[in-house]
Amino acid sequence: MNRRNGRAGHTDWCGRDHRCNLGEHRSEEIVVDIAGHARAVLVRVRTTAGREHAEVRVRVALAPGEPAARRQLAGLLTDLRHTVTRAASATRPRPRRAAR
Repeated sequence: MNRRNGRAGHTDWCGRDHRCNLGEHRSEEIVVDIAGHARAVLVRVRTTAGREHAEVRVRVALAPGEPAARRQLAGLLTDLRHTVTRAASATRPRPRRAAR
């Protein structure tokens, strides 16, 4: 669902308000909120050049002790790396299999 609806090039998913600025189109925020623990916000963005991106902000409560907080950060970075790598590889064409 990536069609343009004719209003200034907006797509079906575009927020069509203050979120669209400087030629960018931005969707409404999709929020995952675990009260007191974590919050993630995802926004779909189309740049002036027509390239589309997912913008993700993550906020996680850290443990009060330094060693535990560092373990949390290391785990978070590992998981983010995996997530970003998986999402980026989905945009690459898959190699074709040879005919038998």
